[in-house]
Amino acid sequence: MTFMSNFMKMGVCAALALALCGCREPEGEVLTVFAASSLLDAFAELELEFERRHPEVDVVINAAGSQTLRLQIERGASADVFASANGDHHEALREAGLSGPGEVFAHNGMAIAVPAGNPAGVRGVGDLARVERLVLGSPEVPVGIYARRLLDRAEAVEGEGFRARVEARAASMEPNARLALARVAMGEADAALVYRTDARSARGVEVVPIAPSLDVRADYTIAALTGAREPELGRRWVALVASPVGRGALSRRGFEVE
Repeated sequence: MTFMSNFMKMGVCAALALALCGCREPEGEVLTVFAASSLLDAFAELELEFERRHPEVDVVINAAGSQTLRLQIERGASADVFASANGDHHEALREAGLSGPGEVFAHNGMAIAVPAGNPAGVRGVGDLARVERLVLGSPEVPVGIYARRLLDRAEAVEGEGFRARVEARAASMEPNARLALARVAMGEADAALVYRTDARSARGVEVVPIAPSLDVRADYTIAALTGAREPELGRRWVALVASPVGRGALSRRGFEVE
């Protein structure tokens, strides 16, 4: 009797905890999508569309830096689809037998994000070598890789060693563009090199455009994973992203689509 009473109490407490935190246990099938953090807003819209078409499916989006997501997959994390901001991560997973080849579905560019009012007076890439507090993506994550390619290009205009001078101004290096933007929005940085789509949608920041001759193009790739628990649902998600509905969700947020 005492055992049953305690067991029932445990069940009531667990249910109450779920209710208080707003959590719910998934009902029916679950589609798990790993996506680069810059895709979160567009994929959140597509999540609603996918669940409307498939009421029995709960879509769970895990958004983070592409490098972080790839490492999670390599270490056995359960995922059905991976959308990366850099095709190299899909290629590494393909070589490991964890993914099919990534298909390019969108493109992005870079921008300089500055705090509201632009107190450091940043007008272009050349000014990044004189700001006091710069934020870059970590060297191993896509937004950091693209930023350094841009700085390499700028050396033709700004002179040899420009990239090194800019990197010396880095107050922090973040694992994804949204964390870099947060630093700027909170006034903890004078500027950050981030994705154009993230910069234009962020609150509390202004965007300094980059000359087309210096900008680099980020190619986003997507594929269903070979170890997917829901391979058919994964293929349907990939198809939705490539459809007119998916392209519309992406283009409204500033991505270039095929």
